[in-house]
Amino acid sequence: MDKIIVIGCPGAGKSTFTRRLHEKTQIPLFYLDMIWHRADKTTVSRERFDFALNEILKQERWIIDGNYMRTIPIRLQQCDTVFLLDYPLDVCIAGVESHIGKPRVDMPWTETEFDPEFRQWILDFSKEQLPKIYSWLQAYPDNEIHIFKSREEADDFLKYGLL
Repeated sequence: MDKIIVIGCPGAGKSTFTRRLHEKTQIPLFYLDMIWHRADKTTVSRERFDFALNEILKQERWIIDGNYMRTIPIRLQQCDTVFLLDYPLDVCIAGVESHIGKPRVDMPWTETEFDPEFRQWILDFSKEQLPKIYSWLQAYPDNEIHIFKSREEADDFLKYGLL
C-alpha cells in the first residue's frame, strides 16, 4: 500500500478512517475537500483543483480522502489500494449530523446546519453514485480493493489487517 484512495458516502467516516490509516502507515494524507473548498464556502476553479490533484498523484506515496466522482477514474488508474466505505444510509446521515457545529481537519469551515441539497445527495448516493463506483472498481482488478459494510469492519482492518 503506497497509493491509497478512500471513497464512500458522505458521513460514512472516510476522514476518520484516513486519519487512523495515516497514523498507522505514516503515508501522507490529502483531503480533497480541503483542496476544493475555501474557508468562505466558495470553491476553487476546476483547473486549480485538477492541478493540485495531479501534483499529489505525482508523489510516491499518498492517501487521498474524498469522492469527487469525476476524478475517481484517474485516481483508480494511479492508486494501488482502494477502501470503499459502503455503509447503511442511517449511519451516513448520523455521521454528517454529528459534525454540525464542530470544527474538522478535513473541511475549511464548520458546518452550522445540514444543507437540504447535501442531505438529498446523501439520500441518493446508493442509487446514483454507488453503482458507478462499483463499476469503476471492476475495471481495475489489479488494485487491492477493500469494501467495508460497517465501521466495525473498517476498525478491525485498522486493528488487525495492516502489516
